[in-house]
Amino acid sequence: MFVMRMFRIKLATLLIALFALVGGPFLGTASAASDDDVVVCELAYYTGEFASYGPYLTASLSFPIDNVINADPPLGRTWDLIPEDIGTVGEGQAARTCLERHGADILVSPAHGYRPYRSWLQEWLQENDSPLMPTVHGGTIPGNLGGTGSEPIFRAQGLDEALGMSGSLYANSIGAKTAVIFATQIEGFQLAATAAGLAAEAIGIKVLGRIDVPAEQPSYRAEAEKIADMAPDVVIVQAGGVESATLINETSEAGASLHWIGETGWVIPEFMAGLGAEGVASQQSVGFAGFSYNDGTPAWSFYEPLWTATPGYGDTHGEASSMYHFSAYDLLVHTALAVEKAGSYNASAWAPAMFEVGDGPGTVCYTYADCLALIRAGKDIDYEGVTGPGSYSSGGVNVVIQSYTPYNNDGSLGEAVLLDSDRALEIIGQIAVQAECDDNECTWGG
Repeated sequence: MFVMRMFRIKLATLLIALFALVGGPFLGTASAASDDDVVVCELAYYTGEFASYGPYLTASLSFPIDNVINADPPLGRTWDLIPEDIGTVGEGQAARTCLERHGADILVSPAHGYRPYRSWLQEWLQENDSPLMPTVHGGTIPGNLGGTGSEPIFRAQGLDEALGMSGSLYANSIGAKTAVIFATQIEGFQLAATAAGLAAEAIGIKVLGRIDVPAEQPSYRAEAEKIADMAPDVVIVQAGGVESATLINETSEAGASLHWIGETGWVIPEFMAGLGAEGVASQQSVGFAGFSYNDGTPAWSFYEPLWTATPGYGDTHGEASSMYHFSAYDLLVHTALAVEKAGSYNASAWAPAMFEVGDGPGTVCYTYADCLALIRAGKDIDYEGVTGPGSYSSGGVNVVIQSYTPYNNDGSLGEAVLLDSDRALEIIGQIAVQAECDDNECTWGG
């Protein structure tokens, strides 16, 4: 199954390149799904500013589908994953292709491009009671949108504001008094950078400057020299892994050795490939803010060795401890259990079931197979996965534990440092963006 999945992904990448050469639009991969299969369409990244993330993110989804869920799929219908590239045509057009061409039952990872096509998708949901919308990295979408049948968004990784805030919290924990904030001009990164600035102000860190730049530039030397001249205690970075590695290397060449606090994308192999162990060693510290996993539960004991031992995953896409990998696993397992509990793929039934299977009361269970058996036996369950208790806010935001993960001087990942959860909750309440809605027409800042 993995070989076939990789063939389809490589075919998708080839088609993208061919259409780019002839100036035509990317039309997506052809679906091999039968009429009875459930189409899971990923809003994927194979071109554009996040192209380096594409295979990595798709692997995060194909792993639980191929190796866990499809062993005994909910309601007896096999899941078929189709990556639909957003980098060339945009997220909105890719979402339309997922629904109108592929007939997606599940639309995975609406994210920073959600705002322009929200009204259209709301109309689609009203007419079809579909799709389900679990999202691995949809933290740009305001936390008061989602969690309902009419807007069935459930986020695996919390809000982007929380990631920005976590960088400032960690900076405070190491005694930083000054910071520079660097961000590429991508909505999610801009939102997180603003949150980092607001959080820094709230906890008494002086922001010496904020630098906003276009993504995908071959060099950021002018910005690196500016950062070196300002000599902050920390640099908080909201940018992709490739751009971030370039910035750190060029700052090192400018003679500065600083503390660098990045975002979750720094876990992708391309970041360390660009920076190198020598790049880490040249700085006072390099690491990223994010959230942690719970390795003391049966959920982790099942997931981690399976990821590590399955060819094409642990040997290709990094460790099981990657936030994208373990959060995607938890999200899709939770999604599948909620489908079985709801008895249908209707969004109006599935959204309430997401709360029912994760919040209890019910029998605590830790793996898809065990939880599925309990549901089929007519039992209420309380799924606890690798990210924590399986609880979501009323707006569909997963409860996660904010953390900071350092890189060691040899380029390996260090142990995650957990951040003050009470302080995090206090600050996120002050800075989180809320959508303002009138008759379901919603606007928000950022």
